[in-house]
Amino acid sequence: FFFFKQKTAYEILSGLVGSEMCIRDSFKVEGKIVDIDNEIIYKGQVHVVDGKIAEIIRMEQALASEEGPFIMPGFIDGHFHVEDTSIAPYEFSRLVVGHGTVAAICDPHEIANVMGIEGVEYIIETSKASPMKFFYGASPCVPATHFETSGAILGLKEIQTLLKSPDIYFVGEFMDFPSVVNGDPIALAKIQAAKDCNKPVDGHCPGLTGSDLDKYIAAGVSSDHECSTLAEAEEKIKKGMGVLVREGSAALNLAALYPIIDKYPQEAMLCTDDTHPDDLNNRGHIDYMVKLAIGYGCNIFNVLRAASINIVKHYKFPIGCMRVGDPADFILMNSLKELKVVQTYINGKLVFDNGKPTFPFMQPKIVNNFGIGPIKIEDIEVPAKSETVKVIGAIDKQLLTDKFLEKLKPNARNLLESDPQKDVLKLVVVNRYFKADPSVSFIRGFGLKSGAMAMSIAHDAHNIISVGVSDEDILKAINMVINAKGGIVAVGNGKDLILPLPIAGLMSDLPAEIVGKKYGDLESFAKDLGCKMNTPFPTLSFMALTCIPSLKISDKGLFDVDKFKGVSTVSYTHLTLPTILLVQISVVAVSLKKK
Repeated sequence: FFFFKQKTAYEILSGLVGSEMCIRDSFKVEGKIVDIDNEIIYKGQVHVVDGKIAEIIRMEQALASEEGPFIMPGFIDGHFHVEDTSIAPYEFSRLVVGHGTVAAICDPHEIANVMGIEGVEYIIETSKASPMKFFYGASPCVPATHFETSGAILGLKEIQTLLKSPDIYFVGEFMDFPSVVNGDPIALAKIQAAKDCNKPVDGHCPGLTGSDLDKYIAAGVSSDHECSTLAEAEEKIKKGMGVLVREGSAALNLAALYPIIDKYPQEAMLCTDDTHPDDLNNRGHIDYMVKLAIGYGCNIFNVLRAASINIVKHYKFPIGCMRVGDPADFILMNSLKELKVVQTYINGKLVFDNGKPTFPFMQPKIVNNFGIGPIKIEDIEVPAKSETVKVIGAIDKQLLTDKFLEKLKPNARNLLESDPQKDVLKLVVVNRYFKADPSVSFIRGFGLKSGAMAMSIAHDAHNIISVGVSDEDILKAINMVINAKGGIVAVGNGKDLILPLPIAGLMSDLPAEIVGKKYGDLESFAKDLGCKMNTPFPTLSFMALTCIPSLKISDKGLFDVDKFKGVSTVSYTHLTLPTILLVQISVVAVSLKKK
């Protein structure tokens, strides 16, 4: 350019001076700027040129109590599985840009468990159509443990291949933390592969403390999102880990952990991990966490820092923090009290305005991996080898479980069934990838008085999981999922509902608002059947996650996470000779019936 007078930084970047004009994509946004770095608010202008912030002009001091718009960095979900929303990535982005989300750090291990590298490539490509920023990782624990059957396995070779891709930014959560702590060479090689590519490694280590935690961190794991107590979070922060405070649909940890936001304002980060469609529709996304944390009394600047800047600082991904030279990823809020998003900009593009996303619905491509046909009622019957059974204790809004022993009275055919009076219900997992005998156990905490629930979302291998009162309803619910090749189902009292999930048995191909409505109807129906869980389906989906204590179930049977080994559903204590004879007769009878 040939300039004839002194220019501002904005003018130089934009190429606009007086009558001189170089056509550039440039605009100005005016409002109250929330300067998180300096913890001040002032009236000003943000000048954007070619998708980047060219200049921020400060005018005069402003008060938080004033009317907006307030301009601040866009929100980031610091650890997230987009598949768990039951919404395809592009459609998910159309929903959350209205909540101020501009980016998400995504571990695609749900679809990786179902479809392997093909699934990872699918979800990356479908996300590229969206203006929202998705940063995907290579999932190192597919399957999560060896005590489950997944649709694919990502070994060391696959992780090394994925890490070479520019579309893979990190190694996902290392859920098999015992292998890391015990120095398993394959686990350590996966971490080394990330180091070789200068890419971070996410952690997953609920309850890990002391010297074992030291080994986990020393191996190269940099973060954790599984903290459930303040002491656990503080120990991890003090030892150098990035701690993400989680508030999802099944795990709600913000109430316990919010003090770290003010105590460790440079380290704390926010994430949802797993959020279901009705919650996204009804309460929001990271903006919901921001409102909650401020309501708990946290400093607003520290909360906003945890929802944006700290995540960028930890991962060093190209997401704007409202600084000159940054990508223009910012949002406008109507006030700092209501925190309602007015506009969202990503890379300088207006992606949400006037209550709507600016990019239209797009029908997603269908991919799947489902290899079985309907099962029979004999497949889920439990011979009374003992009247005492091990029972999983589900805890509402938590991924952790308890474990109990309970006595069940055999029926006339010497089979063990659900006892709704004791809130001990039959729990079934069916391998969806190939024909195999279902795994059957018992669970307490759901409170169903009739009917059954079933779904093809069962972390992390995503086989079919079902809980119910009668074998007939359990069978019906499972077969509805099988016939749809994926879905969420509730049956009972002569009624049945289903949300089909044709994309990998994990996601719907419908618009977000329809998915949210159908999901909400399913949860309401489950509660009509007597379920006392606030989050029945999210909780059910995690009963198969064999890397989170204490007692879980997979397609291979009951798994004691504390002992890290499979255990029998029945307890053989106090067996008498007549009981042993009955067991032998029952087993033979059931075997002959199946034949």
